[in-house]
Amino acid sequence: MNKIKIIFFGTHEFAATILQGLIDNSNFEVGLVITQPDKPVGRKQELQPSAVKLIAQKYNIEIQQPQSLKTFDFKTLQTFNLGVCAQYGLIIPQSILDAPKFGIINVHTSLLPKYRGASPIQSALVNGETETGVTIMKMDVGMDTGPILSQKACSIDENETYTDLSNKLAKIANFELPEAILAYVSGKIVPQAQDNTLATYTKILTREDGKIDWSKSAEEIYNQYRGLTPWPGVWTIYNNKRVKLLKIKPDNKILEIGNWKLEIDKIFIGCGQGTIEVVELQVEGSKPTDAKSFINGHHLSFLRRNVIPDQDPGQESNNNF
Repeated sequence: MNKIKIIFFGTHEFAATILQGLIDNSNFEVGLVITQPDKPVGRKQELQPSAVKLIAQKYNIEIQQPQSLKTFDFKTLQTFNLGVCAQYGLIIPQSILDAPKFGIINVHTSLLPKYRGASPIQSALVNGETETGVTIMKMDVGMDTGPILSQKACSIDENETYTDLSNKLAKIANFELPEAILAYVSGKIVPQAQDNTLATYTKILTREDGKIDWSKSAEEIYNQYRGLTPWPGVWTIYNNKRVKLLKIKPDNKILEIGNWKLEIDKIFIGCGQGTIEVVELQVEGSKPTDAKSFINGHHLSFLRRNVIPDQDPGQESNNNF
């Protein structure tokens, strides 16, 4: 059997793992990679290539980085047997979907039709799901509405973050995708239509999605942290500054909603039900720090100004900052 010639569309870390898996498989030949343009990063706004571009460069694969595919010359894609898409991030028009002989298939990180859209992994974690999975589907012009080639479910552990779950799903996809491609191209798989009545949708995330509502339960806030770490991250306001909570965990202490309690080396914040312990944090304009350093260093003067004289050792501080 001749190698299946593939054009790959992808941008982020998950997609880079999928691309590597295709490159490593002797059944496939990745002849072109289309990824998003380099993006400015950091204070100096230096251009940084995508994770997918770095992999393609390593193997000397041709790379194209159009700002949009609306005017892309799809005729160059007609020499490919199949397109594979994973976390690409730009709309692919019908002319390009139809260009490869077998169209373009997508690696989606949910059990479609649940969690269509831009943030399926994050949404599953934020919503406290205990199961998700990978769907291999043939793309159409809709938002993850195309017919399904294969699905593989997996459990979500209670302390998994976005990075953990993304890595787990990438491993599953790298096992499922080659089998799905070979069966699809050989005609052994007939794509199955999705039940659109069961569809749910996710959105493109912004920084505002990370703002914590302390009236929610500690479990809900912890799930928000799991889904939105490292980006956009979860945050709150302290002393008129944004504070990013880099590592947290739920606790059973009883505190007023939104109130902070500082112990020798621990920070607790009251929730609608339960409490969150802040293990690592970063105040706007400062470097990341652990709770003990935060208390003993940056905010020692604040604590001294807010000591409650002759406080009963069993009484909880009500310092709300």
